[in-house]
Amino acid sequence: MSTAPKLTRSQLAAVLAGNALEFYDFLIFGFFAVQIGATFFPGHTASGSLLLSLATFGVGFLTRPLGGLLIGPLGDRIGRKPAMLFSFGLMGFAIAGLALTPSYASIGLAAPVLVVVFRLLQGFALGGEVGPATAFLMEAAPPQRRGLYVSLQTATQQLGILVSGLAGFVISSALTPEQLTAWGWRVAMLLGASVVPFALMIRRRLPETFHRQTDAKTKLTPAQRKLVLLMTVMAASMTIGLYTLNYLNVFATHTLGFPSAQAFGAVALAGACGVIFNPISGWLSDRIGRKPVMMTAFALLLIVAIPCFAMMAHVRTVLSLYGAALLMAPLLALGSSAMITFLAESLPQQIRSGGIGIIYAVAITVFGGSASFVVAWLTEVTGSPLAPAWYMCAALAFGVCAMLAVRETAPIKTGR
Repeated sequence: MSTAPKLTRSQLAAVLAGNALEFYDFLIFGFFAVQIGATFFPGHTASGSLLLSLATFGVGFLTRPLGGLLIGPLGDRIGRKPAMLFSFGLMGFAIAGLALTPSYASIGLAAPVLVVVFRLLQGFALGGEVGPATAFLMEAAPPQRRGLYVSLQTATQQLGILVSGLAGFVISSALTPEQLTAWGWRVAMLLGASVVPFALMIRRRLPETFHRQTDAKTKLTPAQRKLVLLMTVMAASMTIGLYTLNYLNVFATHTLGFPSAQAFGAVALAGACGVIFNPISGWLSDRIGRKPVMMTAFALLLIVAIPCFAMMAHVRTVLSLYGAALLMAPLLALGSSAMITFLAESLPQQIRSGGIGIIYAVAITVFGGSASFVVAWLTEVTGSPLAPAWYMCAALAFGVCAMLAVRETAPIKTGR
């Protein structure tokens, strides 16, 4: 087996920066769902426009399995680096297209059609990014630091959330609601698109970490197929938790009536927690194992989710909103990195890139992509602001049960 080259700090930063930018570009749509709904889906009610906008946000998840299915295995055939370059370039093209699409008032039905097309391209690109990038970091890491290296990928995903939340906070604070709907959200998207050429240039300088030694295909055993099913349940649980928390800005503005700037502040806080606690999760999982970290974190999140949403709904202050974000986001981050490392370690090397991409993409297509729409619909139908919490708790319960059924994968436990 070939030995992957040791990454320099600048090379590692190049992988992580590209990953953060892809998630920024993909998630910024959801954070401006209210404004995008008014621009492209004018309806009789604000709720109708919002639901159409969130449905379009979810459309981006439909092509994520296709991206994982095509770009992920490409990383197993020709290398991780070409796969990452392709997915990143495609994401840049899609986000620029979205930002420049004229409104419904300007070009009619062509506007929402173009928005859906660009969202499909975004989903395809992001679905193909996760597998090669995770495999790249896994193969570049020393065995005793795999959790930490892989956790940097999830940390930079949260960095994308943090930066998009800060961008939304600054833009919504500087502009009037009318300006934010007319063009402010486009500025946030173009900020991400402007960095794409520079980031592509940096990624081209990366070394390759994997070289196929045989053309023989790796087939999964029955036990491994069962494990893949359990990992899909775990990934679905994680993504429902993630996108329910990402829904906090819409929940705060549409359900609780907070100003946009305060709602984006909660998103930024959640992203900051991910940047801090994802690496802590990876470090802990290297010392005491993947299962103890992910199971403890997700079980605690299951316990506190309903009280947090109840506090936000009944107190309705900025302090309660930010306090709930500061309690739930660290727990999700602590569980997520350990889980992604477990997933990467459980798959054979020859199919690692494709396997990670497919499992992750399929799980979030069905559950993560629909989470914002489902919780908005449940809140509308039931009239209860606790609907998001109940939905997230159900997902977490399934995830914890799946974790109980799997074996530890950490090669070395050095914690004492």
